[in-house]
Amino acid sequence: MKQITFQLKKGQHLKGEIEKIAIENDIKAGVLLAAVGGLENAVLRMAGSTPEKHVAKRWDEPLDIISATGTISKEGCHIHVSLANEKGEMIGGHLKGGCVVRSTVELVIGIFEDVSYRRVLNEETGYLELKVE
Repeated sequence: MKQITFQLKKGQHLKGEIEKIAIENDIKAGVLLAAVGGLENAVLRMAGSTPEKHVAKRWDEPLDIISATGTISKEGCHIHVSLANEKGEMIGGHLKGGCVVRSTVELVIGIFEDVSYRRVLNEETGYLELKVE
């Protein structure tokens, strides 16, 4: 396994930049190993969402990334995050576009060279889901 470590700056979009790095580095299969930093806001899809009843929430306040995990590929990423506000209250969910970096976010992606991750439609769930090749 090899890795890529990079830093996002104020104003960049967390999910969009991870997807961009995956494409630029031709990542066929990877995992988010670390995400440390803060966001100006968050947009997350909540547990229990379905394609028919998509539930996303937005928080417009400073938030620290407490943890993040996910599968990374140039064909799509699936990332979940846990965030804390200034009171230490936790929120979490599926990372959506629109999460803006507050000052900086440090990211480490581990890259697997013996498999590929693809996203294919699961007819049962209605979502694009992981297929390992």
